[in-house]
Amino acid sequence: MKLDAFDAALVRELQQDGRVSYQRLAESLGVSREAARARVHRLLESGTVRVVGIVRPWVVGIGAVAHVSLDVEGPGRPAAEVAAARPASSFVSCTAGARAVVAELRVADEAALEREFAVLRSAPGVRGIEVFRCTRLVRDAYSPATDLPATAPPATDPAGAREAGAEVAPATDPAVPAAPSVERPPAVDEVDRTLLGLLQADGRASFAALAERVGLSQPATRARVLRLLQSGAVHVTGLVDSRAVGVREAVGVGLTVRGGASAAAAAAARLPGINYVAAGYGRFDVVCGVDASDRPALLATLDALRASAGVVRLESWYHLEIVKESYTYDLPL
Repeated sequence: MKLDAFDAALVRELQQDGRVSYQRLAESLGVSREAARARVHRLLESGTVRVVGIVRPWVVGIGAVAHVSLDVEGPGRPAAEVAAARPASSFVSCTAGARAVVAELRVADEAALEREFAVLRSAPGVRGIEVFRCTRLVRDAYSPATDLPATAPPATDPAGAREAGAEVAPATDPAVPAAPSVERPPAVDEVDRTLLGLLQADGRASFAALAERVGLSQPATRARVLRLLQSGAVHVTGLVDSRAVGVREAVGVGLTVRGGASAAAAAAARLPGINYVAAGYGRFDVVCGVDASDRPALLATLDALRASAGVVRLESWYHLEIVKESYTYDLPL
């Protein structure tokens, strides 16, 4: 299902605030409440858009994130399947780059990372791994804010590629407000965790439905959900099937920079088409994700990255098959 101009405008609103009211949508787009409601339902029922809660890693105790490149002898798919089967993996892809498989791991700490590395090293055909250790998620997938707390230790669906299409609302669009900066994560109890799990499954679930599931009154449930949203514990957003917005090229990029990585990462996050940016150390200094509608658009983004201040080397890999892409966590429902 292709999006028309009105659909695209709706999606931009949902990407900024997945729980935006039908009334506000109607006022923003200059249509009736009924028209806005009907069109949103059509997008949801067709599967073109999903509205979900993206829970921040620190809420579930994620303190270590790493991007791993697998050097594979022979077919890469068996090793990719091993990586995808790991609960710690959030993204796994077979690529046309120098390494046959790339994966992102999200775990609690360094010891857990070492255990995951050991599993990957023993996967079929793997001759070795190369690691980029993320110290800061400048722009997490589908999220407009930094997710790893400053105190952290150093560190799309397979059928449709990455779902946040740059042409609907680029993740790097400066008009998209960033979630609040969280210096000290607020306490999250079991009721909060249940609410987060429910929002992961359905970001537009009504306060009445949520209240029934957690056994609280609607006002109490509403207050909790608003606190979780305002604290940055969860960002409710619209995920769009990339095929509906014309995304045809999905590429990963590793940058080597001169000087500090933070400035280069911040500059990369402001470029159109960039959906993910992490700063750190290891194989690269900065890792980015790029979505583009065609080769010229992809080339323009890659050239812009090469021209960024401080960048001395760029390596890219084309995602031939995204085997796994999941940014949900095991939370109670």
